[in-house]
Amino acid sequence: MNRGINNGEDLPAELLTKLYASIRSEPFKIPEDDGNDLTLTFFNPDREGWLLKMGGRVKSWKRRWFILTDSCLYYFEYTTDKDPIGIIPLEDLCVRKLQDSSKPFCLELYNPTGQKIKACKMENRGKVVQGKHQSYRLSAGSEDERDSWMDAIRASVTKNPFSDLVSLRKRKVVRSSSSQD
Repeated sequence: MNRGINNGEDLPAELLTKLYASIRSEPFKIPEDDGNDLTLTFFNPDREGWLLKMGGRVKSWKRRWFILTDSCLYYFEYTTDKDPIGIIPLEDLCVRKLQDSSKPFCLELYNPTGQKIKACKMENRGKVVQGKHQSYRLSAGSEDERDSWMDAIRASVTKNPFSDLVSLRKRKVVRSSSSQD
């Protein structure tokens, strides 16, 4: 039975007793979920599918698997990837059709204030970095697919209440300074 252990002989009873006592006092534990696994996040998405994405630094189209869920757009290199390459929170963003001579059925995610879009990307070495996009250009496989993505994105966009407060404060400051002139 134990050909590879103790030259085929039974292990000493004393060793087995100590091993048993050790396991009883400190049982093996299955690692707990540390909350970093995003699998459940992607379980029942609002929309998912392949889109082409225009690169930020290198202006080329790359095929990416997109998942839209919880007011965020996640993109991956492959459908089987566990962790996204990038995450775009759909906060205060707009989406529009875009005519692009290099690709049909394009749409663009943009910030109507002209500011950079809040997003993050995973670098090759696993480091998360802040995105630098003013807009994201995507291309679908058909007009219907593009329109479906646009509808789903619009339905998922959220409004940051803080941005309304900042705008209101700015208007008050401008009004009070112009009335003092």
